[in-house]
Formats: sequence, C-alpha cells, structure tokens
Amino acid sequence: MTEVGLVSGLLGLPLAPLRVTIWAAEQVRQQAESEFYDPESIRAQLHEVDRQRDEGELTEDQAIAWEDELVERLLSAPTQPKE
Repeated sequence: MTEVGLVSGLLGLPLAPLRVTIWAAEQVRQQAESEFYDPESIRAQLHEVDRQRDEGELTEDQAIAWEDELVERLLSAPTQPKE
C-alpha cells in the first residue's frame, strides 16, 4: 500500500461504522420497497380487502379506499430488473 493510501485509509477508519450503517439502511430500504411494490403482495392484499368486505369488517367506502391505494401502488411501482 502506498503512503497516501495508508494515510487515507487510516483517516477514513473512524468513518467505517457510519459507512456500514448507511449500507445497512440502504439494504433495508431496498427490501422494504421491493415488498411494498411486489405485485404478489398487492394481489394478496386485494384478496384480503374482498374477504374483509364480504365478512362485513370493512365498509364499502373503506374497501374502495384501500383498493385505490393498492392499485395506485401497483401502477406506480418502479421498474427494476430482478437481481
């Protein structure tokens, strides 16, 4: 390792925990977004809306509002290639 690389490595060492924290937070955010916009998850929630409406657990207005939110989420999902 060069002298410059060694010095910058040593000076950057105190930031390592911060970098790991930022990396971990980014991983959590990506996973949460993936689940939030997952079409299968949204379909399952739409079925849950139907079930709760049929059981009388939701009013028609509540069911429509929930369905609108789910459809909006489905339509606004970012398109990303599968990793």
